[in-house]
Amino acid sequence: MLGMLIGAHVRDDDPLTAVAERKADVVQFFLSDPQGWKAPKPHPHGEAIAADPVEVFIHSPYLINVASLNNRIRIPSRKNVTQHADGAAAIGAKGLIVHGGHVGANDDAETGLDNWRKLFEREQEKGGFKVPILIENTAGGENAMTRDLDVIARLWDKVGEFGAGFCLDTCHAFAAGWDLETAVEKVKAITGRIDLVHLNNSRDEFGSTRDRHANVVEGEGTIDPEVLVEVARAAGAPVVVETPAEGQATDIAYLREKLG
Repeated sequence: MLGMLIGAHVRDDDPLTAVAERKADVVQFFLSDPQGWKAPKPHPHGEAIAADPVEVFIHSPYLINVASLNNRIRIPSRKNVTQHADGAAAIGAKGLIVHGGHVGANDDAETGLDNWRKLFEREQEKGGFKVPILIENTAGGENAMTRDLDVIARLWDKVGEFGAGFCLDTCHAFAAGWDLETAVEKVKAITGRIDLVHLNNSRDEFGSTRDRHANVVEGEGTIDPEVLVEVARAAGAPVVVETPAEGQATDIAYLREKLG
């Protein structure tokens, strides 16, 4: 597979069939209910996925909030990250995507950033995560850890030394008010890396803080598809579209034509 790796987030029950239908080079899926805390079970197609040349990324459940000051959220979040990293490693995944999370309205953001550092410190004592942890930027929410670039810079001061990776989501960045034409340059200046791009259009306007994805092309997107192409080109990382399923094959074909 030459050139940039381009693929999609798909249903988790049979990802390889979804890869074939979309002509994808890379695939992302969940290992368990994204709205639950359960540890992932061995994937029924795990051996086939591990043996397939497609590049695999796993997305962690949405409930995970490593930054939280609430013990009932933070402690299971830490455990869940480790469980999903182990599950991702078992099928040969290249990384585990984890949202940045947030702290409460009256909490000090610095404590949330310290909680991210503790996640990596605790795991390092046990030998480190089995796959890279890719922290993703988020669209909205007060006291968010990865909505604003200045807070991401503070986060990276805490976790960069542990090899934390970064996942850039274009819909989230656009919703958070980032200039997409300079986003890659600014992120790389902070993190030194972009490991994966979630190349999503947005159904809402710039700065909306709303996280509603649209297809890259032929959908309800408010971002110029050419701008998304340039983000992907500048990032130079694998691309995953987390867009409505019926348009994913068209999105991938468009990006492949543009990016070569």
